[in-house]
Amino acid sequence: MSLYEWLASKRNKPLKKYKTAINLQVPDGLWAKCDNCGFLMYYKTLNKNFKICPKCQHHFPASSEDRIYQILDKNSWIPLNNNLESTDPLGFSDRKLYGQRLRDMKAKTGLFDAVQTGLGSIGKIKTALGIMDFRFMGGSMGSVVGEKLTRLIEIATKDRLPVIILCASGGARMQEGMLSLMQMAKISSALHRHQISGLLYITVLTSPTTGGVTASFAMLGDLIIAEPNALIAFAGRRVIEQTIREDLPDNFQTSEYLFKHGFIDLIISRIELKDKLCQILNFYKIENY
Repeated sequence: MSLYEWLASKRNKPLKKYKTAINLQVPDGLWAKCDNCGFLMYYKTLNKNFKICPKCQHHFPASSEDRIYQILDKNSWIPLNNNLESTDPLGFSDRKLYGQRLRDMKAKTGLFDAVQTGLGSIGKIKTALGIMDFRFMGGSMGSVVGEKLTRLIEIATKDRLPVIILCASGGARMQEGMLSLMQMAKISSALHRHQISGLLYITVLTSPTTGGVTASFAMLGDLIIAEPNALIAFAGRRVIEQTIREDLPDNFQTSEYLFKHGFIDLIISRIELKDKLCQILNFYKIENY
């Protein structure tokens, strides 16, 4: 007879088994773990450090709202064409209707599409800024992304402003087919008119910047800046290796590899980005345009 059964027989009634385990529930969004080094930190600590790991300097993904706060002068942001959204021109469906996918992304992120565009100042220098947001369908480039960036560049050309685009994208949006690919030419044409007007265009490549975005406006900057260890590519590693039938270096398609081979001009940490952009804008005397 077990001790439990013996006690139950003496009391003439069954004993309840009590669990002594304590359920501790940690609120969501309190802690963050670095994907690179495994360092555990408070989210507040991470946010104060521009979403960069204080131990290994790994750059966490940042939203377009984060970028606005980190780069622009306080209260200088004026959004443009903020309510443009796709109408699902092809009626596309895969595992989910494209229209429903857009509605879900809008509810999840609070954005109408994968880019925010507007005017603001960096070190009191007025600038046209486009910020892609990877949270919205992987930052994919559809008709709305192309239209908003084109309108931004046209306004900058008219008002003689520099343009800065922060890229974060998986490439062209397959749900819009050929219409998404047409945005590459449309944005590039607007940039050409901006360039021949003698105006400055800067791109900032964040991780990841891939596909049709890399093949067009991301690589057309007068200055091409990248965050440390960012993934920058057109096609995926496996596709390239199978095509050329060779193994690629481990750091292939990183910003450091591309800098070494002359594809980008600068690698700048997110913490220093605003100050460096301010120096560049002052150097080119954009305030006199």
